[in-house]
Amino acid sequence: MDLALPASFEREFFRRLNAVVEPAVRCGIGSPRLLPAGLIVLESIGFKSGLPRRTPLVAMKLGPHILVATVRGERSFWVKNLRKKPQVRLWRGGREIRARAFVLAPGKAFRRPASLPGYLQELTARLQPLTSQGWAFAVLSPR
Repeated sequence: MDLALPASFEREFFRRLNAVVEPAVRCGIGSPRLLPAGLIVLESIGFKSGLPRRTPLVAMKLGPHILVATVRGERSFWVKNLRKKPQVRLWRGGREIRARAFVLAPGKAFRRPASLPGYLQELTARLQPLTSQGWAFAVLSPR
């Protein structure tokens, strides 16, 4: 028995959830502060529409960088958006931050930016095999 939900239901579910969560997270509720993980709002540019798209995501703060991930891989529109346009804005702790995204996604070749510090070079090398299982990751580096 296949328990997978139709893509349209999944998309609508996340759209409605994000509409409730996004305003609170933009104000700083749930942001990573004392703990390294929490919620951020990522604003990317839609890969088809060219319009700004805001998505609340669970994120981990790694020094000045932020790591976000999804088990939905290429089904997540924010992943597709970042692959096309890596310049983003995000909100953490109620403050806007401009950043550039480095994306690791299923079936996509990538080259780690030399600007990533050594600990993130190592971390992304360890995360890369998970992309073959459908995971996608992005490292957001402040500009």
